[in-house]
Amino acid sequence: MPSVIKNGVLLEKTCLVFENEGVLNPAVIRENDIIHLFYRAVSKGNYSSVGYCRLSGPLTVTERSDSPLLFPQFDYESKGMEDPRIVKIDDLYYLSYTAYDGINALGALAVSKDLQQFEKQGLIVPQIDYEAFSRLAGSKEIINEKYLRYNEHRHSSEEAGKKMLLWDKNVIFFPRRINGQLVFLHRVRPDIQIVAVNDLSELTPVFWQHYFLHLEQYIVLSAQYEHEVSYIGGGCPPIETAAGWLIIYHGVHDTIKGYVYSACAALLDLDNPTREIARLPNPLFKPEEEWELTGYVNNVCFPTGTALFGDTLYIYYGAADEQIAVASVSLSALIDELLLNKKPDEQNTKSIQ
Repeated sequence: MPSVIKNGVLLEKTCLVFENEGVLNPAVIRENDIIHLFYRAVSKGNYSSVGYCRLSGPLTVTERSDSPLLFPQFDYESKGMEDPRIVKIDDLYYLSYTAYDGINALGALAVSKDLQQFEKQGLIVPQIDYEAFSRLAGSKEIINEKYLRYNEHRHSSEEAGKKMLLWDKNVIFFPRRINGQLVFLHRVRPDIQIVAVNDLSELTPVFWQHYFLHLEQYIVLSAQYEHEVSYIGGGCPPIETAAGWLIIYHGVHDTIKGYVYSACAALLDLDNPTREIARLPNPLFKPEEEWELTGYVNNVCFPTGTALFGDTLYIYYGAADEQIAVASVSLSALIDELLLNKKPDEQNTKSIQ
């Protein structure tokens, strides 16, 4: 395994009202030597907004806003904007996040031309209830029973006057179009799925009905090893390398001490990212330090953004759902290790086309 350096805690919560319970899970984008961090800021009552800070180089905070850059404005996000990720595509910044209304957690999008003013695009994942999902996904194929077990608690039609929907989170865009299409990952437990469209306007109810009828075609990664046996979810935006798209994701293991969240790594094909090329059989890194082991939620390393300086890949992650920490690894060493764990070609027959 490549050597991973834990660089330590980068940001902690403050006494400011919007972030006095925790800071975690940042969206990260580098422009020249400046890194922009858009992080989840949590106030009392588990109400989340998006804070902002700027780094000079990978580890030095030079500016930090004393108020949220983005905050809930609409009913679908009334209780929080959670876990942002960001990429730049076609000169437009795509900031995806989880919109939480107190009952439902669904992927949403905001876009910007300058990283200062963002225009919210609303929810971009299906607004579908559990019964419709199970009927569609199970109609033509044998669905993994975990899909039903993890989501059947959404079986009730309403709670607190709101319609209960299938949770669909961790929306993460690829940083360029692939074969002319916008492509993003998302997660309905327990797997990571993929979507490809020419334009986001195609994401209609009819589109999603067809999608769930053929769900197996769109599953990119499923749990395979012990450290991810419970479920997995998207982490950082994909990184384009000569060997393929590097995916840093999170894997979850339900242990006697509770859930343990680890950072994991895989490679996907550049032209057909439904095709898994390789995957590490062990965590890239896992909770070991005090700031990862103890916090608002114990035993959590939740990666959400990266920045590359030379051959060193800096990975920014939520630590125990309370702080933001950084780990670093040689990108070339990580790719070499992944290529030692390639998948047989016969296991890779799906396509997003």
